[in-house]
Amino acid sequence: MQQRYVGSSGLRVSAIGLGTMSWGTDTDEEAARNQLRAYVSAGGTTVDTAAGYGEGRSEALLGSMIGDVVARSEVVLISKAGISRRNGKRMVDTSRRAMLTSLDSSLARLRTDHLDLWLAHTWDGNVPLEETLSALDYAVTSGRVRYAGVSNYTGWQLARAATMSGTPVVANQVEYSLLHRSVEAEITPASEHLGTGLLCWAPLARGVLTGKYRGQIPSDSRGASEVLAGYVQPYLSGLPARITEAVVTAAKGLDRRPLDVALSWLLARPAVAGAVVGARTTGQLRQVLDATLERLPEQIETVLDEVSSQAG
Repeated sequence: MQQRYVGSSGLRVSAIGLGTMSWGTDTDEEAARNQLRAYVSAGGTTVDTAAGYGEGRSEALLGSMIGDVVARSEVVLISKAGISRRNGKRMVDTSRRAMLTSLDSSLARLRTDHLDLWLAHTWDGNVPLEETLSALDYAVTSGRVRYAGVSNYTGWQLARAATMSGTPVVANQVEYSLLHRSVEAEITPASEHLGTGLLCWAPLARGVLTGKYRGQIPSDSRGASEVLAGYVQPYLSGLPARITEAVVTAAKGLDRRPLDVALSWLLARPAVAGAVVGARTTGQLRQVLDATLERLPEQIETVLDEVSSQAG
């Protein structure tokens, strides 16, 4: 699998990163272990988690496999702090105390003495940015983190963080796909100017760009789940549906699969370092790992750019 530099830093990540948001909740230990084995066997090195995923269960499950399924030295570990759940309620706290306490807990759950990349999970309007950045800086200077970054920051938020931080902000993790292109208005230009790489979550638009939702909602999919249907629904009609049809048509013409086309388009965008893919099953993950990620012909790229220009 191709390894790519994150922005202007020396950190390298896999073009496809393994997302673990559902580990310890919807994805049990056996399925998670099979996913990690398949990912590593395909040459993947980059695994993304967060303290807030499953209230720490994702990190704990991943940590139980480090040194077993894959050696610590062979994996790029990414985690995040700043979002948690208390009594089922989403809490945001990026204060220095909360961030560094969360980091210590993450390291314990992951059974490692350092993270390769640590991100402030979201912007916190209740905490001075300087305080959040001081936690990132201390984490790096203390050796517990190799590189620092942010997640879900807008263009102006990223610009403020990158220019105020004592430690380089090497990455911004954002939602980005053919069905969600709003990042291109401000985040992409800011990232290019600042040398910050984009790590893209939901690169397949929550599974919609695989084409599996065309005409029906599979009974075993997120779209059929009472809990997750709202996560998928916005991408099933109107402009998103027309974009998906264009991707399917392009895939047929190229003798490739829709997910190949969607990922290839994304990985060729400015500032993009990698795409983080979270799969419910090992079979779904293998489809992604088997993707042909060659750059699309210029004419196809142009058509997809035009049809999706108003997306997101």
